[in-house]
Amino acid sequence: MDKIQQTWTEEIKSQDSLFSVNLREVWHYRDLLVMLIKKDFITFYKQTILGPIWFFIQPLLTMVMYVVLFGQIAKLSTDGLPQIAFYLAGITIWNYFSEALTKTSTVFKDNSAVFGKIYFPRLIIPLSIVSSALMKFAIQFSLFILVVLYYTFVTKSIQPNIWILATPFLILLMAAFALGLGMIFSALTTKYKDLSFLLTFGIQLAMYATPVVYPISSFPDKYKWIIDANPLSGIFECFRYGYLGSGSFEASSLGISALLITAILVVGVVIFNKVEKSFMDTV
Repeated sequence: MDKIQQTWTEEIKSQDSLFSVNLREVWHYRDLLVMLIKKDFITFYKQTILGPIWFFIQPLLTMVMYVVLFGQIAKLSTDGLPQIAFYLAGITIWNYFSEALTKTSTVFKDNSAVFGKIYFPRLIIPLSIVSSALMKFAIQFSLFILVVLYYTFVTKSIQPNIWILATPFLILLMAAFALGLGMIFSALTTKYKDLSFLLTFGIQLAMYATPVVYPISSFPDKYKWIIDANPLSGIFECFRYGYLGSGSFEASSLGISALLITAILVVGVVIFNKVEKSFMDTV
């Protein structure tokens, strides 16, 4: 009797290389990615009274606090820009980055039960986190746009320029940075769980090493190397310069940020690919 040749629709095997990322397989599971994005958005606010309205309330309350603390009490410079617009610009993009990074950094720990039972490309989870955070960002970004329109056409105190067209690229850079750095921490916390506490504390400190509540021009010269070494600095300055029309933005700084973020993303993928093969033994 002739042997029956079996044709498999799926073949699960260990990756051949740490650098191998099967994007075709990720695309094959795109329905799962969409489902996870919807789940993250719906379940987080399903049992809240105000629902997605919190997306507006949170940046507004934070902006008021910054205006009082940093604008009125500390008297920090805003490069002559309206304080509300200046602080809201920083808050809008910082909220996206910090949330995406924080949630991505606990991927293995939060999803260990699922990873141990069902097969799917593990990269789907961090991608869904970074993507679902974009929905919250879109709502807060619309609030920021309303503020920009007010100060542009009513008070005429800001002058947006062509650099607003770089917005999709800036968002992509922040997503890539949060994804890469988050995957690194997620992989490390499977073995060193204390790092999750360090990251929570580190993100709070990182905000003050990023031009969120102050412009780069107001930073002391001897400490500017800290700002220059931060890949987010060029992104924040470009965002403010494009929408508010003022700042010390240089295109070269954005290029440096892109190179650093690309390197971090590659390192994140390598470490993530290595740890996903054996993380169930340590998580």
